[in-house]
Order: sequence, then C-alpha cells, then structure tokens
Amino acid sequence: MNCVSHIHHGLWRRPDTQQLQYTSLDTWVELAKTLEKAKFDSLFLADVSGVYDTYNGGPETSIREAMQIPVNDPTLLIPAMAHATEHLGFAYTGSILAEHPFNFARRASTLDHLTNGRVAWNVVTSYLPSAAQNLGFHDLPRHDDRYERGDDYLEVLYKLWEGSWEQDAVVRDVERGIYADPNKVHRINHVGPYYQVPGPHLCEPSPQRTPLLFQAGSSDRGREFAARHAECVFILGGGRQEIIADIRTRAAKYGRRPEDIKFFLALSLVIGGTEAQAQAKAAELNETLSIEGGLAHMSGQLGADLGAVDPNRPIGDFDFNGILGFLKSFASRAPDKMTTFGDLARSQMSGHWIVGSAEQIADRLQHFAETGADGFNLVYATTPGTFVDFIDGVAPILKSRGLMQTEYQGGTLREKIFGHAHLAKNHPGAAYRIR
Repeated sequence: MNCVSHIHHGLWRRPDTQQLQYTSLDTWVELAKTLEKAKFDSLFLADVSGVYDTYNGGPETSIREAMQIPVNDPTLLIPAMAHATEHLGFAYTGSILAEHPFNFARRASTLDHLTNGRVAWNVVTSYLPSAAQNLGFHDLPRHDDRYERGDDYLEVLYKLWEGSWEQDAVVRDVERGIYADPNKVHRINHVGPYYQVPGPHLCEPSPQRTPLLFQAGSSDRGREFAARHAECVFILGGGRQEIIADIRTRAAKYGRRPEDIKFFLALSLVIGGTEAQAQAKAAELNETLSIEGGLAHMSGQLGADLGAVDPNRPIGDFDFNGILGFLKSFASRAPDKMTTFGDLARSQMSGHWIVGSAEQIADRLQHFAETGADGFNLVYATTPGTFVDFIDGVAPILKSRGLMQTEYQGGTLREKIFGHAHLAKNHPGAAYRIR
C-alpha cells in the first residue's frame, strides 16, 4: 500500500523496513525490479479513500500511528515501475465510489497503454463512512446497494472499454490525414439506475481493453459480484474451500466455467533458516506490533468503536451484544477464556502469519495449492525483507517442485495468467464487445 503502515501496524518503526520511504519512487522501482527478477506475476497495491476515524470517536489514533494515513495514490507509481520492468504485472485498488466511471475508464486505459497491457484492477465498493462523506455522499450507502451500484459501474466500463471503439477503428493513415475512422467509434448511450453516460470512450483500444479484474468480497452479495465480474479473487484462510466452491457454482449461471476464475490466498510469511529461528523472528515482530493501531483498524472495519474497551480485558468476560456479537466466535476459540482485546487486535495483524523454515513454508503453500488455491498474495511485515526472505528461501524450492514459474510467458498480464489478452468470450463483459 502506498502508505506508511498497511496491515501489520507499528512495524514501520523497525530499522529493517523501508516503509518510511514510501514517498520515494526509487523504493518502489527497486521493489518492482526485485519481484520481476524472482518471476513474481504481479505487485498488488491496496488503497482506501477515507480515514479510519471510528476508534475513540476520531482519526487521531490513525494519524498518530500512520495507520493507512497518510496514503498516496497507488496508480501514479505504476508507469515508473512498468518502465523499469518488462513482464511484472501491477494490480491496483480503486473504489467505485471514488471516481465517475467515465473518468476511471480513461485512467485504466491509459495505464494499460503505458504498461503494454500489464495492469489489473481490484474492484472495491468501500466501507469507510468518511470515504463516502468526502466523496459527496450523505452517508455510506448500504452494503448491498454498493454492489448494485458496482454492477451499473461495471456495465458502463464494459461498454466503454469493449463496445465504443471497434478494433480496427484506428488506421493512422498519414497520407490521407486520417488517424481514426469516426464510423467505427461509437457512443454507448448508457442509462442505468446510477449512471447516465453517452460516451464515446476517450481512449483508443488498449492491449487488454478491460484490465484484468480482481475482487475480494466474501459476503453473500460480494460472492455474487465476484461470480459475475471477477477473473481473480483474493481470499483469506478461513473457509477458503467453501468460498471457492460457492463462487464457482454461482459463476455458472452467468455462463462462466469454474476455471474462468482463479483464487489467490492472502498470506503473511515469517521465514527463518530453521523453524526455531523463524519462531524467534515472529516473536520479535510480535513485540513491535501496535495494539492501538490494530484496534483503530478493526474499529473502522467493523464500524464499532473499540476505544472504550480495555485492551487487557479478557474477551470471555465481555457482555456481547449488538455489533460486537461477531466476537463471540473468537472468544469461544480461546481455551482459557483469558484472551484479551489486545490479543484480538494483535491476532488481526499476525493471526495469518505462517511461521517456519523455507522448506516448511513451501510445504504449506503446496498443501494450499493442492486444496484449491491458484496462487498467493504475500502480505509484507517488513519491506522488502518479507519478499527477499521468500525469494531467497522459498521460491527456489517451489520452482524445483514445478510450483512457481522460472520464466515469464509473453503477452499481457491476462495472457500470462489465462492465456488470452481480452476478456473471455463467456465473461458477461464480453457481451458488450462490438463485433
């Protein structure tokens, strides 16, 4: 994330991370080069459009902890990183609330042109009330309403990207002075429940037309959205097999095949030369984590102010009610009922860590791959340290087992992942493609 502190809050204070250099273009370019040398598929950039201001009734803790604020625009990093690499893909997060689809379409097409087709868009609908309020909404739209808006947003984009310019509209005829044939550039005349966009699209067709589409919603409505639109889906560890099966089943009613959607499991890895060294490293990282930063993050995600709760108070003693009912399952898993709210906050940051030697980590990833995961989204604790540990220790083992690429395939990012440059013919967005 183009900020100081992304998920594992407090670790920016460590001397072995470059999180404080997030405003330096050199830092990002060097990371991109490192990932490409190791044959990573892409670098994924998260983002938010608001500030976490639920904890203690305001944004002060988030600001003090640099907890996703300050945060810079991720898309502006991509052209520089793309210029320094040849194959690495770049996935960026963009909210449907943050920008009108007509303007967003131009931004995405521009990035696809400048990267020679190496961009992906992670579609999000936002969940921070401050984001909605700062973007001109009276309040955050209801959860399912945001996805309804998202469906209309994507329809506008498909029409612009796929249906506005015919593939041979651009002729570049120097002799006759004709750059593009106006008879092959069309208005889209979209009139939907949320957007009215006449068009035409401002950009000529880019290498992918529609960028590779990512999504991460796990709610019932989020899964439906993914089944219809997503080509790649990010998931956390819990219930992954059920989520994968459910989304693939739902996709069938949109005429899609199970293999049309790939699933990427989000993981944080702590790697050591031995298991003991890895455990010692994890314990050291754990001591640096910020409980306040974790609670502020959780409060924003849940819409519940955890600031009034003593972080040393055992969850098992709490009288669960209202929005805090989600904590019941966590409390029930604590064997001694003495797990505290501080433990909960820390677990949200380190609970998905997989700790072990390089061989042990490779075994775990292979197991995940054998039980449904198509790939992994590696969430850093320190940067570039988390990635370097993986590249030096785990990647060679995976490559020797045939589980990680040793050379890049040619073409766009979608071609590298799926084998074709444009949306699959049975993707709902392809229905808007002009013939």
